[in-house]
Amino acid sequence: MQNDFGKGKIWKVIMAQALPLMAAQLVHLLYNVVDRIYIGHLENIGSMALTGIGLAFPITTLVAAFTNLFATGGAPFFAIARGEGDDEKAELILSQVTSMLCITSVILFVISFVWRKQILYLFGASDASYAYADEYLRIYIWGTSAAMLSTGLNVFINGSGYPRIGMMTIFLGALLNLILDPILIYYFHMNVAGAALATVISQIVSCFWAVSFFLRDTAPYRIRPAYMRPRWSVIKEIIPLGTAGFVMQGTNSLVSIVCNTTLRTFGGDLYVGIMTVINSVREILSLPAQSISQGAQPVFSYNYGAKNYSRIKSGIRFMTWAVLVYTAAAWALTIAFPQFLMSVFTNDSAMIEAGTHSLRLYFFAFVFMTFQSGGQSVFTALRCSKRAIFFSLFRKVFMVTALTILLPRIGFGADGVYIAEPVSNVIGGLACFIAMYLTVYRKLPQDGEEAHI
Repeated sequence: MQNDFGKGKIWKVIMAQALPLMAAQLVHLLYNVVDRIYIGHLENIGSMALTGIGLAFPITTLVAAFTNLFATGGAPFFAIARGEGDDEKAELILSQVTSMLCITSVILFVISFVWRKQILYLFGASDASYAYADEYLRIYIWGTSAAMLSTGLNVFINGSGYPRIGMMTIFLGALLNLILDPILIYYFHMNVAGAALATVISQIVSCFWAVSFFLRDTAPYRIRPAYMRPRWSVIKEIIPLGTAGFVMQGTNSLVSIVCNTTLRTFGGDLYVGIMTVINSVREILSLPAQSISQGAQPVFSYNYGAKNYSRIKSGIRFMTWAVLVYTAAAWALTIAFPQFLMSVFTNDSAMIEAGTHSLRLYFFAFVFMTFQSGGQSVFTALRCSKRAIFFSLFRKVFMVTALTILLPRIGFGADGVYIAEPVSNVIGGLACFIAMYLTVYRKLPQDGEEAHI
């Protein structure tokens, strides 16, 4: 069966999950990255418009954080229920997550729409960049519910053993986004508003596909209206495990806010725009590593429920080496060709020149993200929620955020913002992986025994 994670070579099972997930996430990047490429090359206004879109990044990241809170929190319980053969419990978890995604998305929309001006200035907008940020955000947030449902339910499509269908969830919307972007931005001269509208329409299409998968009669698991009324007994189990994913995305939002406000002080709008480009490059280069780590999670969870611990150990070894090799190659690319990577997103010579140096600083220790993503993946998959949360907070809050505030003020200037990332990658990544190895990997028992980790 395509959804049996307990059989076959473990590396093949993981890659069978990771490759379609990688393709889906690559296509998903087109929602935002293509917008930035088109906007960054607009005549006369490109660099400032790109800065404006970057100011909306913390809000879009916060939407992803709340999606992770429920989707990645529910997914391991869903996979474990499958491993135990309890289909009724699996459907209860799926339905509860769907309900919470709907409720949360409405709350986020109202807050973002009503107080968007105050929020954007808090996030680092200047009078010059605010107009572009507001033009983008006031349209983009209408797709909040669609974005959360399509992304959140896609985790369960993949977790059910149907990664190719999960890939189509994103592919359909992203293809439409690719078609609509140039039409709305250039043909109808909508500029930033056109990019936002194209994204919203595309998210709605993706949402329809994902929801319909779990409503059809032939679905392996179904969203059941009777199970959708919030049950605290279920939610209180989901939230602690999902908090790790929430913290990882939520702290990304915090880091983005701190970076933008610090860069506005020490470098101005130009450096806020450069950070928008760097974030885009990071999203692209991090994608294969994240896909392998995320693709391994349901496999680890399933085999944990089935007490196949030797397969989990083999999977951890494969995941670590695969991601390590990839991140080393990606690091070499960024160090060798930073100017090219900058020019993909902008034709502003001043931004390219300044950004080339900044990009090299930011990605200097990129390879150490292997250990952060690997450790977090194992902690999340095996329900070690407290450790997952701790190491998320340790790297993003106590390392990146603190250094971003400190380094520019002790003589590093705008460079200090970019240096904070590699320092935190080395310290935070190694700490997370070593803790996972000592407290989980070495303590997994023989197959069939009870685990106490």
